[in-house]
Amino acid sequence: MTSDPILLETDGATATLTINRPETLNALDTATISAMNTALDRVEADPEIRVLIFTGAGRAFIAGGDIADLNSRRGLPHYEQFAEDIHKLFRRIETFDKPTIGAVNGFALGGGTELLLALDIRILSDKARLGLPEITLGLFPGAGGTQRIIRQLPLCRAKEIMYTGDMLTPDEAVSVGLANRVVPHDDLMQSTRETAAKIAHKSPLVLKLLKRTLVDGGDMPLSAALRHEQAMIGLVLDSADAHEGCTAFLEKRDANFTGR
Repeated sequence: MTSDPILLETDGATATLTINRPETLNALDTATISAMNTALDRVEADPEIRVLIFTGAGRAFIAGGDIADLNSRRGLPHYEQFAEDIHKLFRRIETFDKPTIGAVNGFALGGGTELLLALDIRILSDKARLGLPEITLGLFPGAGGTQRIIRQLPLCRAKEIMYTGDMLTPDEAVSVGLANRVVPHDDLMQSTRETAAKIAHKSPLVLKLLKRTLVDGGDMPLSAALRHEQAMIGLVLDSADAHEGCTAFLEKRDANFTGR
């Protein structure tokens, strides 16, 4: 392993971003956040990359923030520095135009679960553990977790997770809706890459517009969201990919989506 806090590897249309601080269980700090933004810049600028996988080195996905660093902070400096940076990063990931998948290889606690809440698809190793244990430190989730989890889970389940700080097993995480599925640990990356490849064969333009429709619509009342969907599908029907997909269906062949 190198000393870089982030590793970015590409394999065809899929890129894999690995948080690479195994000695700290991949705890997030300012340098790691900066490196993640740099990696996102690279993925964003490369039209050949259609799907982005997030995973962690060693036995953790992300075990949270750097507790010693948090303990050294006070409110206003924290608000203006680390909290500002991590909120911007997670919102950038949440609204990223390319689909994102979490391959959760181990502990995803605190900031790890908060990152998962910003990802499109979440695949768990059977060794994974999820949770928001900040309450046990006299804190609460502060990287978007309080707001994303109450929008994705039933409110009573979200409150129980945050109030108790208990860890969830993979099966529990799937049952409450925090993740898509559990796979054997040794199959995690293969299973995740298979899902990424399936998505990568779809139109990157339509995926981008679909994701924008979902993200934007989630912040709107239903009446406005339906109007937004109506407008966005109109944009899709102006694309070559939409007509390529329909033509391929009628001609009983595989579609060749180019992103136009």
